[in-house]
Amino acid sequence: MSNFSRWRRTALSAIALSVALISPAFAAGKTLTAVMHSDLRTLDPGFTTAYITRDHGYMIYDTLLSTDANFKVQPQMAEWKVSDDKLTYTFTLRDGLKWHDGAPVTAEDCVASLQRWGRNDGMGQKLMDFTASIEATDAKTITLKLKQPYGLVLESIAKPSSLVPFMMPKRLAETEKGKQISEHIGSGPFKFVFSEFQPGVKAVYVKNPDYVPRKEPASWTAGGKVVKVDRVEWITMPDAQTAVNALQSGDVDFMENPSFDLLPILEGNKDIKVETLNKFGFQTLGRMNFLLPPFDNVKVRRAAMLAMNQKDVLDALVGNPKYYKICGAFFICDTPLATDVGSEKLVKGSGMAEAKKALAESGYDGTPIAIMAPGDVVTLKAQPIVAAQLLREAGFKVDLQATDWQTVVARRASQKPVKEGGWNMFFTNWVAADVMNPIANVSIGGRGKNGGWFGWAEDAKIEELKDVFVRASSPDEQKKIAADIQKQAFEQVIYIPLGQYLAPSAWRKSLTGVLDGPATPVFWNIEKKD
Repeated sequence: MSNFSRWRRTALSAIALSVALISPAFAAGKTLTAVMHSDLRTLDPGFTTAYITRDHGYMIYDTLLSTDANFKVQPQMAEWKVSDDKLTYTFTLRDGLKWHDGAPVTAEDCVASLQRWGRNDGMGQKLMDFTASIEATDAKTITLKLKQPYGLVLESIAKPSSLVPFMMPKRLAETEKGKQISEHIGSGPFKFVFSEFQPGVKAVYVKNPDYVPRKEPASWTAGGKVVKVDRVEWITMPDAQTAVNALQSGDVDFMENPSFDLLPILEGNKDIKVETLNKFGFQTLGRMNFLLPPFDNVKVRRAAMLAMNQKDVLDALVGNPKYYKICGAFFICDTPLATDVGSEKLVKGSGMAEAKKALAESGYDGTPIAIMAPGDVVTLKAQPIVAAQLLREAGFKVDLQATDWQTVVARRASQKPVKEGGWNMFFTNWVAADVMNPIANVSIGGRGKNGGWFGWAEDAKIEELKDVFVRASSPDEQKKIAADIQKQAFEQVIYIPLGQYLAPSAWRKSLTGVLDGPATPVFWNIEKKD
């Protein structure tokens, strides 16, 4: 029996069992099946920046504001007004908003949601630094008052990717810091069918009949979120060939990230459409743990960065130069804030000799580098393997630990020693929209253990420069400050940018209305023909 036949028999048995346990209404109607880039395990979109959790968030939650294809902020759950002195922002909820349990959405819910997001997200943290107060002045009105003018208020609340400021009921938003929410109730276009959720097998969503879409056409995460199917199932298929076979046979409708080496097969199938939905692509990067030896030593971090070679990483990750770009810009190449300051050796891949010398002079004592290496995500398999090889060549001892991505997502939050479940290094990818400026880019923060992103880099100078950036009065001034931030980030090795790439998706041509954007895929607006 083939791998696909075994998977199909197992999956169909699981589906049949779960369907028997729920209301027949959930199983009725038109179903869209999708193989996502990762299995879904962490369900709280305010707890992790993992994109599979962000994608889950867009299914069941909604946002106050959103961003359209022209990078313009648009109303979503709320309209807004700004006072003449630019210090008071007033948001008014639109009519017809209800939580999935039937309760009305209130301004108090949204205030609590914004406050939770503001604690956890880098862009939210910076907004809250400038915020004097945020309160519900009546059931439908949210009033945000600033200490001083801040030019990114609307862009922050409308940010399209991780961490997205999703709205949730107050009782969930007030969950104790450090804990995940215990219920999964939003006001968005789909409802999560928790009774059918099987980590490692599938996640199920059904159309929310009470959702009232906006009237505007759908554009990126903005506009009308019109659901045109009754049910969406995310099916877990870790094996790339199995997933491609399932897409070609019609057992699944959509595949988020086909393996690059299998794209020619799909491109040659007349029933399949292959297209890059996120035209701005991804930045791939390596992140070190600043709290544990040996990367608590900046000299060791610099030696590790000097050993890296972007071309080696991108050749292993993507292979086809059509889909990748060597780039040392922290804020994405070919954008207004792009600069090559500090990146010369990294992009040329010419630093190995210097890496060996730097490591020998750093005081490195041979502590093994514990690198988490997920094998179940196409776009995350190659980086740790290539990096481990380069680090060993430079003189590091490396402990390459095979795992899966959801384990990385959970484990990277641990600040414990390696022997107790901690780590030294992991690799991840950011969509370009998440790293295009120093405020959105949570990886480049310097808050350390006080609200910093995993790895907990601490650097007061970077935080000071970010404050200067948000007060800048012109694009030229912003560009200069961004270059200063990049220079400092390279000197301290806040993280290692390893280049950019595009990740095409594939779907059967029976699907129409698939939306592009910086936070794809989304499943509203998609119609499935029989």
